[in-house]
Amino acid sequence: MTTSATSGTGGPTENSLRRALRRARDGVSLDASEAAVLLQARGEHLTDLSASAARVRDAGLDAAGRPGVITYSKSVFVPLTRLCRDKCHYCTFVTVPGKLRRAGHGMFMSPDEVLDIARKGAALGCKEALITLGDKPEDRWPEAREWLDAHGYDDTIAYVRAISIRILEETGLLPHLNPGVLSWTDFQRLKPVAPSMGMMLETTATRLWSEPGGPHHGSPDKEPAVRLRVLEDAGRSSVPFTSGLLIGIGETYEERAESLFALRKVARAHHGIQELIIQNFRAKPDTAMRGMPDAELDELVATVAVARLVLGPTACLQAPPNLVDAEYGRLIAAGVDDWGGVSPLTIDHVNPERPWPQIEELAEQSRAAGFELRERLCVYPEFVRRGEPWLDPRLRPHVAALADPETGLARPDALPRGLPWQEPDEAFTASGRTDLHRTVDTEGRTGDRRGDFDEVYGDWEALREAAAPGMVPERIDTDAREALRTAADDPTKLTDAQALALLHADGPALDALCRVADDVRKSAVGDDVTYIVTRNINFTNVCYTGCRFCAFAQRRTDADAYTLSLEQVADRAAQAWDVGAVEVCMQGGIHPDLPGTAYFDIARAVKERVPGMHVHAFSPMEVVNGATRTGLSVREWLTSAKEAGLDTIPGTAAEILDDEVRWILTKGKLPAATWIEVVETAHELGIRSSSTMMYGHVDQPRHWLGHLRTLASVQQRTGGFTEFVTLPFVHTNAPVYLAGIARPGPTVRDNRAVTAMARLLLHPWIPNIQTSWVKLGAEGAAEMLRSGANDLGGTLMEETISRMAGSSYGSYKSVKDLIEVAEAAGRPAQPRTTLSSKVPKERRRAAEASDGHLPELLPVLD
Repeated sequence: MTTSATSGTGGPTENSLRRALRRARDGVSLDASEAAVLLQARGEHLTDLSASAARVRDAGLDAAGRPGVITYSKSVFVPLTRLCRDKCHYCTFVTVPGKLRRAGHGMFMSPDEVLDIARKGAALGCKEALITLGDKPEDRWPEAREWLDAHGYDDTIAYVRAISIRILEETGLLPHLNPGVLSWTDFQRLKPVAPSMGMMLETTATRLWSEPGGPHHGSPDKEPAVRLRVLEDAGRSSVPFTSGLLIGIGETYEERAESLFALRKVARAHHGIQELIIQNFRAKPDTAMRGMPDAELDELVATVAVARLVLGPTACLQAPPNLVDAEYGRLIAAGVDDWGGVSPLTIDHVNPERPWPQIEELAEQSRAAGFELRERLCVYPEFVRRGEPWLDPRLRPHVAALADPETGLARPDALPRGLPWQEPDEAFTASGRTDLHRTVDTEGRTGDRRGDFDEVYGDWEALREAAAPGMVPERIDTDAREALRTAADDPTKLTDAQALALLHADGPALDALCRVADDVRKSAVGDDVTYIVTRNINFTNVCYTGCRFCAFAQRRTDADAYTLSLEQVADRAAQAWDVGAVEVCMQGGIHPDLPGTAYFDIARAVKERVPGMHVHAFSPMEVVNGATRTGLSVREWLTSAKEAGLDTIPGTAAEILDDEVRWILTKGKLPAATWIEVVETAHELGIRSSSTMMYGHVDQPRHWLGHLRTLASVQQRTGGFTEFVTLPFVHTNAPVYLAGIARPGPTVRDNRAVTAMARLLLHPWIPNIQTSWVKLGAEGAAEMLRSGANDLGGTLMEETISRMAGSSYGSYKSVKDLIEVAEAAGRPAQPRTTLSSKVPKERRRAAEASDGHLPELLPVLD
């Protein structure tokens, strides 16, 4: 039988094959061209290659503490729906509504049908419910949309989430989800209900998708770039993820090697690929590819061996045992360490003609090769032992009930039983530092970085490679003098090239730019410098999102970690009201124990204690976190938050609205498009927001321009932004700086240029440009007031985030302090409300009497 893979170079020479084999024996890292050569090893060369791969596998198993162990998962296969919007030319899993109706089936399996399978599996000792389905069937099939509507689900993902919760609660099986292509937001929705998920990459050969006749032609979800983005988003979301290759579908050896290296890149960047499946193509009748030859066993063995060498000893490699005609020994010899899911109850619905082997047979075949067969869970033991952030707190009891705490493997004697799927108890128990505000710099932490610095943020070396292209400055040829004339005449007519030239301005050109911006400021909002008497309340700093610029986030066990109770939040709001505050600004870390409704409780607690206080709270990241935890849409969640007392939201979590930069700065924060979706939805609901930009890290002026253009575009659509806030990057304790990737914050030139260009590029849509005294200090803020800014922000009273990042400009300013900053710029100062209206006389008198000072800072613990 001939193979369906070909070499773009006509096959390797004997010398090149021997050289690559020698490098493999010596443990030298392979490149893609060497991997392509080794994929073609046959006969004695393949035996040699397999031996090298097996040595790498064995070293990994020794390091993992399970030498000589091959794993499998005892599972049931749940084909939740066989409808799909894709048209893969080799697939028999997918069908059409008419065939389902004729067979007496619904468009989706009903909950009763799913739970019947799960209960029978639990009785047989299965611990995994493998939920497989087609991609977004409602986008193609009206019948799927009608079924979802009739049963009360917004989309297929909502049904997957709901049925997963029922499986957890009623059977105790752990859902492993294969719903196809997922967005970042989809991962947030599903992570709380499933300890692991998966999607095969299959191949990175774009031509197999783009060219007519290719196996993936006409399938939007099989575009390689889309599928790689899913793998990246899984890693960013800390989801233990299974992926792999489908070999023999028409790819060349070079393309197959490139696919392996693409998987390695994702695995190294995020440490989230728990397992790679190497699956051999099997032609099926009644498909467009029924005449294609099967991928022969040597193809599979060689690919497994090369995958092991490329991915290394820590990778977990699986080859489906029902697709290899009992040739288990050859796969073990080539480096597999897992047999995947094996069911004593259900068939393999993707390959229904290939029955699962008996578990006893797998154990015997593994034993014959010198290995012990051990059962694992759907989530791999490494991730069971890692715990947070890889396992959601709501899933911890379900996983702990089935897992051996020492090995992370399945407990052989454990029988699944349903457990409540619920939020952790005592979410608002006060804990942590009593005097963090004053002693963050002198007590608690013993070094400049966390103990898990080299693991929690992803692979620093991969980040350096990813960051390097974006940090290269561009050559600017546009005449700055002509750009200045346009800016002075009508800033709205500035072209991108002109704006970029001005963002690079220095010396006399920068001085002229700031004068123009200051003139535009004066004509737009006058000379008054505004400020607000406000209090920051950061209700927790426990967070596992993995933002690489943030020194505020702490693990729950860290010395500087804290969480406020609802009463303490309300106490702080009341104290602020007493000294003249008109607003509390409340944000916190993404604490894994806080339920999605916690934000409603926080807003309600403040409003009940201080009805007149404006609640400015919850960044777009917190909004998405709340929505996904509750299962509500962003619109529904914001509506409920507004009913609970939320007035406006801060436009933080924006950083730079360019994913090229965002994915360097942060591991798990929301993408730019989702940030925009949240703020636009808020504006549509009458919840206004500020807007922000954090700059001076791994960005360049072209990123600032794109960010400001995006904000202007949103404002023209919604009119919901109250102001724009410049946030210079504070580098001192930022992980991305400590790792040697980011710059040490913006220069004075950068600050002046950004402030001036914000004034010009956002004119006339966002009239209020705010500078940050907490990041720039009093002198720096005064300079920005001469460069186009008109607002100093708030008194803050108790600022923690910038302080923990290393800012040396204090945690509060009195009213007199802010007036002095304005006077240093030669301007009068006036208090304002959040929405830039006049402050009531009673509030002004209270602020003047106290000078905006708190009498004392309340401790975290009494």
